[in-house]
Amino acid sequence: MEWMKGGFWITTDNNCLDIKAIHDYLTKSSWAEGIDLQTVIESISHSLNFGLFDKNKKIGFARVVTDYCTFGYLCDVYILEAYQKIGLAGWLMKCCHSHPDMKRLRRIMLVTSTAPWLYEKCGYTAINRDSFVWHVIRPDIYKNMG
Repeated sequence: MEWMKGGFWITTDNNCLDIKAIHDYLTKSSWAEGIDLQTVIESISHSLNFGLFDKNKKIGFARVVTDYCTFGYLCDVYILEAYQKIGLAGWLMKCCHSHPDMKRLRRIMLVTSTAPWLYEKCGYTAINRDSFVWHVIRPDIYKNMG
């Protein structure tokens, strides 16, 4: 699928993605610091991906790990700093949620420490219930792999 807005466009076509640019961003991010290229390649191949472009320059990304019918986990969402604060993040989320496979999901989850205000605008609510959501977390996993 594709969406257009001015000179910007979003696509779910994995062939259009710049894997190296995505890897370069993620390896410096707060949530995937040090991630290796092969892990990025595999994660993209197992997800519904949304690449955001300014003409042919890749400027943003989001991916959804999903079974395509009941559950999705939104992650790796970013917009390059030079393109922030002009409404592109909200548009990227709107496009993600308008995708037919996303529309049928019963539950979509995400983890964020950087942009809760964005996700609230998109209908997400914080889960602040005791013993409701559980996880195993290894924040330094990519730094410790050899």
